[in-house]
Amino acid sequence: MALSFAVVASSSSIMCKAINANNHSHLQDLSYIKRAALISDKSAGFTSPHPNFGCVIVTPSVEVVGEGYLYAQGTKPAEVLAVEAAGERCRGATAYVNMEPGDCHGDDTAVSALVQAGITRAVIGMRHPLQHLRGNAIRALRSQGLQVDVLGEDMQSKLVEEARKACLLVNLPFVHRAASRVPFSVLKYAMTLDGKIAASSGHAAWISSKLSRNRVFELRGRSDAIIVGGNTVRRDNPRLTARHGGGHMPIRIVLSQSLDLPEEANLWDLSDVSTVVVTQRGARRGFQRYLASKGVEVVEFDILNPRDVMEYFHDRGYLSILWECGGTLAASAISSGVIHKVFAFVAPKIIGGKNAPSPVGELGMVEMSQALDLIDVCFEQIGPDMLISGFLQPIPDLTPTIPSEDETFAIDPTVAPFETSIIFFYKTWDLYGAFSNFSPHPIQMPDEDGNYVTWFSVEHYYQANKFIGVSNPLAQDCIDKIKSAKSPEEAARMGRLTQRRQPHLVRSDWESVKIDVMYRALKCKFSIYPHLNSMLLSTAGSVLVEASPHDLFWGGGRDGEGLNYLGRLLMKLRSEFLGESSAASENTCIAL
Repeated sequence: MALSFAVVASSSSIMCKAINANNHSHLQDLSYIKRAALISDKSAGFTSPHPNFGCVIVTPSVEVVGEGYLYAQGTKPAEVLAVEAAGERCRGATAYVNMEPGDCHGDDTAVSALVQAGITRAVIGMRHPLQHLRGNAIRALRSQGLQVDVLGEDMQSKLVEEARKACLLVNLPFVHRAASRVPFSVLKYAMTLDGKIAASSGHAAWISSKLSRNRVFELRGRSDAIIVGGNTVRRDNPRLTARHGGGHMPIRIVLSQSLDLPEEANLWDLSDVSTVVVTQRGARRGFQRYLASKGVEVVEFDILNPRDVMEYFHDRGYLSILWECGGTLAASAISSGVIHKVFAFVAPKIIGGKNAPSPVGELGMVEMSQALDLIDVCFEQIGPDMLISGFLQPIPDLTPTIPSEDETFAIDPTVAPFETSIIFFYKTWDLYGAFSNFSPHPIQMPDEDGNYVTWFSVEHYYQANKFIGVSNPLAQDCIDKIKSAKSPEEAARMGRLTQRRQPHLVRSDWESVKIDVMYRALKCKFSIYPHLNSMLLSTAGSVLVEASPHDLFWGGGRDGEGLNYLGRLLMKLRSEFLGESSAASENTCIAL
């Protein structure tokens, strides 16, 4: 996983055979858009829940002078990094971005960077999929006098569609999540040439080659979560780690209706990453308590089926899921319509066996005409194996028809427009995403000596405070690492992991001071950024709820059972700011 995410490129004039200069320019545009999509993919897995953004800046003399890509949520936008890399050579240049910038933080940073740098033209691969962001940046750029061309709208041809497809593919999980209520799901399996995923005895190590297994680790590293069934846990005792040396580790999810799982399993070791067990309500209560004692989260469903499970994890903000399950669960997931793509590693081996398991169980089909056809099939040789991949479902329409408020009122008169009494926020892509403690707004806070120190985000400051004042060199080392973490997510991961693994490094009064620590950081953030202050004040009269379904302390919880302390602190701040504003107005009137 590449960690260098802003570079100054040398001259790279793209030579294309074309009939005239216009065609030549057209092909160059498409080449640079594909380049933007390519570099945006460098941080796949780290950016979630944001899309993958890439930006390439090219001068009129066809010289690439700057590139950048979004490294992770809460870090600098791709456009800002590209502008910083290009410097003064941005004047009169063209910016190529694979997706319309999405202002999730209330400050128009990406658009402002392009405008202030002197960019005169922008070529955009696709509009932003989220309705509350769609078209905003395009309108803003055009209002500042930039020429903006959007693939498929201002530029159309077969080649344009190919470039646009590249932009779609690099953000397919985000597109699927925006268009549906389930994350983008990939079914992955390895099988022999005769279609077996294990011998009759159940032994399956190893079907595919080491090179293929390395590719699987890459797939895991690009996913938010990995799903297996109970049979896989019992038979293989997997770890389901990414093993790529990077910072992103996907959550492990186990689906088990009966909860007939072993007491000792690698997935119950949470030293590197957490595990969620999903089961049917009431299953093995004693074993549920045992798992909870080890820190494993257990989620119960009245009826366990893949569709409901995926909708639940959609609500938890997951973009992409990798299914590494056996044939029975795979068939259930396919039948439920939640599998979107298949990766099949086929090894040149024959194992035979009448009872040897196959990758997909019973689907209820009796004729070959009922077979499911893959779309956009690709073939790739990986060592001795063949990787066959394709889509089970088409890429969703990016422009779904959404009724207007007037149309909604006509359908259901009880739904009155503009009467929202509760404002939910969770991920930084939400309409009020800037309220998140993960938003990329640096704050300056005094240290123990009274000197002001800059922190990349509220979350950086909050996590580091767990270890401040502890007289142990390891605690200070942890603080330094958190402070230099490239994203709020990495800072959170470092702080939580150290707290779990080395509780002796956590300050003894942490539980009693953590609310005050968060409050001070939030007050600083909303005091020094006027647009955030205005956004907070604009919510006056509404209840603010941090809608995390699994954080029962800072969030509201799935069914409202959470304490919602983040929402509480924001409402407290809002009240203070409104009081200060009212007092200032009274003083002005008295002076007059």
